[in-house]
Amino acid sequence: MTVPPSSSSATAAPAAAQAPALSRGLAAALVLAAAVACIVVVALVLPSARTDPYTRQTLSLQGSVEHGALLFRLNCAGCHGIAAQGLVGPDLHGVAERKNQRQLIQQVVSGRTPPMPRFQPEPQAMADLLAYLNGLV
Repeated sequence: MTVPPSSSSATAAPAAAQAPALSRGLAAALVLAAAVACIVVVALVLPSARTDPYTRQTLSLQGSVEHGALLFRLNCAGCHGIAAQGLVGPDLHGVAERKNQRQLIQQVVSGRTPPMPRFQPEPQAMADLLAYLNGLV
């Protein structure tokens, strides 16, 4: 009498072969979902930064280093030092090499790094402050 092969051994091999394929498909789907999420974030965040009227207006103005230095001494030197050498706040020499102009404006305006307070001067004053910061090498 012959015994037919058991159904469990016949289906075990195809199921084992399907597991890696399923895993690869899931990984590909997760990578695709992450890429789409990144594209959505970039598409939503970057245009709003470029269309911010305050930033746009500030960047369109010519800043005065002298007036920027005065603004710095009055508003920033208490934490960053009279020569921008850093005290409570960081040393700002070379800051324009570490951050672009939009990032500098957002850092000053948002105060997102405690204990830095929010500070939003008029666009011309911000342009002056940027001119001063750009000169700190």
